[in-house]
Amino acid sequence: MTNASGTEVANENVLIRAGNCSVTIFPHLGGKIASIRVKDRELLQAPIAAYGPRTRTMPFDAGDASGWDECLPSVACCTVETAAGEVTIPDHGDLWRIQWAEVKNQESELAGANSATFCGECFSLPLSLERSVALAETESGWRLSLDYTLTNTGDCSVPWSWSAHPLFTAEDEDRIILPSSIHELRLEGSGGGRLQNSGDPIAWPIARLARGGETDLSVAQSAESEIGDKLFAGPLTATENWCTLVRPKAGVRITMSFNPEATPYLGLWICYGGWPERPGPKQMCVAPEPATSPVDSLAQTGPWSRILNPGESYSWPMSVEIESI
Repeated sequence: MTNASGTEVANENVLIRAGNCSVTIFPHLGGKIASIRVKDRELLQAPIAAYGPRTRTMPFDAGDASGWDECLPSVACCTVETAAGEVTIPDHGDLWRIQWAEVKNQESELAGANSATFCGECFSLPLSLERSVALAETESGWRLSLDYTLTNTGDCSVPWSWSAHPLFTAEDEDRIILPSSIHELRLEGSGGGRLQNSGDPIAWPIARLARGGETDLSVAQSAESEIGDKLFAGPLTATENWCTLVRPKAGVRITMSFNPEATPYLGLWICYGGWPERPGPKQMCVAPEPATSPVDSLAQTGPWSRILNPGESYSWPMSVEIESI
């Protein structure tokens, strides 16, 4: 089955593999990377609800809230003014809600079973995101390479922001490592107000709690802690282009690397049983989220704000190194 642009609409799950590592993609569910598995161990957050159809308005926590999605053109639900009029963008953006199309090209055919390229078309703004995913073995493990190209397919200039949304499963005593030059993050939100107010600077890794005392943000806590914090680092320099999650019990080290010239911010979602805030299953994960903006809402503007002109494209890379320890 093909769409109007001639790309193939994929209805089946796509598996790419390199040695004992496999990556599963769900094109029909927003191009979701549903699984990154090393041998018999799953590295991504499991679904907190059954996979199912998505609507254009449902909140993110009404779905499975798992795996790896792409947030475009905003993370937070918001309303923005464009040259074509006022536009409302839903929670976590457009792309996790719609079916993506597979892109066939010479490079993907040469890479064979180790890569896949898909494209998602936003509905709130005329934006098209193409993402190529390639998996390869390395001397110490595996490398997942991702390349993105965003295109304005409309007739007017539009604002945009993007954030990766990889939810890596975590357990107590896992550690988050940031470059040693990062000593402070900006707080986007904190469940129960445990870390002050949105917009406040938060020391890293030892942060003061709103009700007194301190906490080590770099150490994962148990699900009983009910923590759910979102923070941002940046703008980052060329030597601050990574974040590592060390999982001793799982025997893996996961390092997210990115180009700070293209994506100069790093969102950090740490959730240990603190979200969703409704009754039911909770996330237990750490999400290092390279991003173009230090805020979740596209409506919140600043020197980070971006505009894409009609027919213009913008590209950026990212990679995930998985090492056995």
